[in-house]
Amino acid sequence: MCNPQHRRDVGAYALGLLGAADAFRFEEHLERCPLCAGGVVELGGVTTVLQRYARLTPPGVDAVVRAGPGLVRRATRAVAAGRRRTRRRRLAVAAVVLAAGVPFAVPGGEREAERWAGADRGSGMTAVVTAGAREWGADVGLEVAGVPDPGVCSLVAVGRDGDEETVATWSSAGAGADPVRMSGGAALRPEAIAGFEVRTAAGRRLLRLTR
Repeated sequence: MCNPQHRRDVGAYALGLLGAADAFRFEEHLERCPLCAGGVVELGGVTTVLQRYARLTPPGVDAVVRAGPGLVRRATRAVAAGRRRTRRRRLAVAAVVLAAGVPFAVPGGEREAERWAGADRGSGMTAVVTAGAREWGADVGLEVAGVPDPGVCSLVAVGRDGDEETVATWSSAGAGADPVRMSGGAALRPEAIAGFEVRTAAGRRLLRLTR
């Protein structure tokens, strides 16, 4: 059951402000609350932009004194992208939208999408990611099937420079569940992405995707 404290914890969890014990309890709640899981997804883009901005801020400079128009534009785009991902994720929960292994194009694609794929013979889990270049980064599409355990999962883009961005988050029903198709966005452009990983809410890697 979702209560006001859970809704407050969404922001704290997305920003990494919860202690280890509180984060663990909140992750247990996320596994059975799509509403809070959607909130974490919506804040994910803003969190990523703020983390990158903090890393690029020179030592001795207060990162929040003058955000500048560039950060404002990126944050605004991240919020909009997060809201679009949340709407698409809710639609995916309401209906089965694909069969396993069916290829797809990135929505609104202006260029040919680049492709990453991965499979785990032990668990039977498979996933395909496509990413199309955009002015602001990459428009990302995901097809995943055979997630072995129920719970909240994340698709993480790993940059060539080691930077990581959470592209999408969803609730898996575990082995035997229908395949999932969803879309998201990343500030990293396709050429800057080394690969993708599917992880649990606790950060455990379930699958690595390569070109």
